[in-house]
Order: sequence, then C-alpha cells, then structure tokens
Amino acid sequence: DAKVRSAMPQLLADCQTAGVSDLHLSAQARPFVRRHGQIHYLTEAPLPADVAEAANLTLLDEKQFKELQETSDLELALSLGHDQRFRACITLHKWGVSGAYRIVPPRARPLAELGHPDIEVLRRLLAYHNGLILITGPVNSGKTATLTAMVDEVNRTRSDHIITVEDPIEYVVPSESCIVTQRQVGDHTKTFATALRAALRQDPDVIAIGELRDLETVNIAITAAETGHLVLGTMHTADVTSTLSRLLDVFPPSQQAQIRAMVSESLRGIVCQRLLPAIDGGTALACEILVANLAVGNLIRENKLQNLGSVLETGMREGMVSMDSSVLELFKAGRITEEVALANIGNRALRALLQNLAHPPAAAADTAPAERKRFGLF
Repeated sequence: DAKVRSAMPQLLADCQTAGVSDLHLSAQARPFVRRHGQIHYLTEAPLPADVAEAANLTLLDEKQFKELQETSDLELALSLGHDQRFRACITLHKWGVSGAYRIVPPRARPLAELGHPDIEVLRRLLAYHNGLILITGPVNSGKTATLTAMVDEVNRTRSDHIITVEDPIEYVVPSESCIVTQRQVGDHTKTFATALRAALRQDPDVIAIGELRDLETVNIAITAAETGHLVLGTMHTADVTSTLSRLLDVFPPSQQAQIRAMVSESLRGIVCQRLLPAIDGGTALACEILVANLAVGNLIRENKLQNLGSVLETGMREGMVSMDSSVLELFKAGRITEEVALANIGNRALRALLQNLAHPPAAAADTAPAERKRFGLF
C-alpha cells in the first residue's frame, strides 16, 4: 500500500510532464494513456485486479471511498501539488475497479494560444454584459480549456464578479481584475441548478457553467442571460444547428414559442470545436463560429434552424465561419492530412475543392517541337 500510495502521484505527475491528456487504469486490461488523441499502452500485460484496485483507491479519502461503495461511480478532482490537478472517474465493473484520470495542464492557456481562427470575434462576444455564449463539441475537444480561457479573458480585462459552477473544478482561476468564485458540484453545492439559483442572489456579472445538461439548468441559464448576466456554458453537440436543437428541445411543446423568443433575444454566439490529429503529431483546432444577428434571431423564432448553414456562409464579415471551411483552411495551411480533412468535411463542393487542391489536374502535354516552330514559338 505504501508503494502504491507513493507511486500513483508520481505516475500522474509523469503523465502531466509528458503532455498526456488521460490515464486509464482498469482491472484485467492493459493500462494506457491518451496523447494528442492517440492511445499508447504502458505495458503489454493486463493490470491485475488487486493492483488496479490499490492504484485507484489509494488516493481516496474515507468519504469518497464510502460514496464509491454506495454508488459504484465516483467523480472527483485531485490536487496533489501546487500545479498538479487531475479529474478522476472511478468505477466498478465486472473484473474489478477502473480509473480514468484527466490530466489538467498546470495553467489555463489564454485564448491566443488555443488556435482559434479569429480571437477578435471571441473578444467581441465577451464584451457583452448580458446574453448567452455556448462552447460546444464532442468529448475531448477542448471545451473546458476554451471556457476557462474566456473566463480568464474577462478576469483580466473587466472589473466584475464571476461565478463558475463546475463538476469538478479543473482549472483554478485566481482573481485578478475580477472577483472569481468557483463552486464544485458535490462539494460546494448539490446540483448545477441549485448553484445557479443561488448564483442569481450573489450579485454576479458573469456566470460560467461547466455543462448545460438538463431542463432546469438550461432554463435558469437562459433566464439569467435575459435578465442582465453574461452566461457562458458548454454542451456536447457537434455543430451550431444541433446545439440550438438540443438547447430548445429540452423544453416541452407548450413552452417552445416562449423559449425560442427568449433565446433569439439572449443568444450572443456559439463556438463549436473539434480537435483533429495534426501532421506534426499534435492536434489542430477546427472551429465553427456563429455570431447571433437579426437573421439568426429570426431563424430561431421561426424554427428554421436548417437554414443556419447559409447564415454561416454569408456572415464571414461578422466573423462567422463554418466547420467545413475551418477544416479546409487547416488543410490548405498544411496542418492536417487530406484523409483527416475529407473525414471532417460534409459539404460536397468543399470536398471537391479539397481534392482538386490535393490532386491538381495534370498539365496539358507539351506541344511538339514541330508544332511550336510552325506557330513561331521559338
């Protein structure tokens, strides 16, 4: 037990140093890490059940161990040093105990370092003092990093009160120009909804929500955005259209007209992102940005979300960009391969353009010397 207790913090620290994003230790399975989206096995032999149990339970306190026994699932944040923070999910399964550890970077990266195509568009969105900004994408797409970078941007450029509600807290954001209050679901509050209801009575200017996951949380977030607060939140959706569909469809039919009207007025923008494997072995950020304008508001009110794609194409002057265009630009810049680009572009015209760029038509055959002489070419 003593060896395991000292080995686990060192293993997690080594993962952080190596730029690993996730560590997985599961009974009767090979332990592995994920780096730049790729899986790398640490050993060829499966992890014995007793070793997996010891490794995953050694960092738990008595309260956390009891909760795991009662629920068979446990999510927690681990802080093992000044710059060492990890998000852990411990579960029980058929063969024993499994642990998934998200390695949190030592500091929140500023917006300028994340690779967004147009930082000024994001800064314009953050200049609002009310409204709703959504950061979306699949799992492991950097949503939390972008959300934290936005909170950090406000923290450095404005004098406000920021309240964050997270499950769990990954990045610690010290107060700078703003006062930052960070609350963790489970430790500091029961649910996202209860924390948001309390936040509205704490005189906030900016509210950041780790995940908009249920009707009550979404409802309070939209209400807060409409009543004079800037609300930032994340969702697990793939693009702008599916984001708005998910946001609105959680409400019953009887409330649809009212909610569409509220969202059409309060929405400021949506940032959808993906992390794609890059040629250099790292990752490249592809990003779709919708800036809410009069046309977007009308489409939301009239329930014509299928037309948002045309708004993205015509809104380039306002900083809008579609996911397909973003992926194509990454390919043109030499950041990603043709295969990765084709797998992430759905528009037929852009796919054809990409293939023409990758495989330009062969040049016409050179004119025969006799023909060149006949026409006075030399």
